[in-house]
Amino acid sequence: MHERISINPNVCHGQACIRGTRIQVHQIVRMVANGDSFEALIDAYPGLQREDIQAALEYAAAAVEDELTPIDVAAPSQ
Repeated sequence: MHERISINPNVCHGQACIRGTRIQVHQIVRMVANGDSFEALIDAYPGLQREDIQAALEYAAAAVEDELTPIDVAAPSQ
């Protein structure tokens, strides 16, 4: 997974990117979350591969896996 992701403080302010590009992981994750297909992303970003998208999703999952955010169960749901 991480062989397809790079973090360089001199590229995109140190945001995680698809290696060799300035395509940020959070862009890929957000686009998939908004319903864009892998094929649409590959069409929009020449050079992007299906494995890059999968690596971005895996990276995002790993990044939040150990993150604990308390949820206020007393708060009314919307």
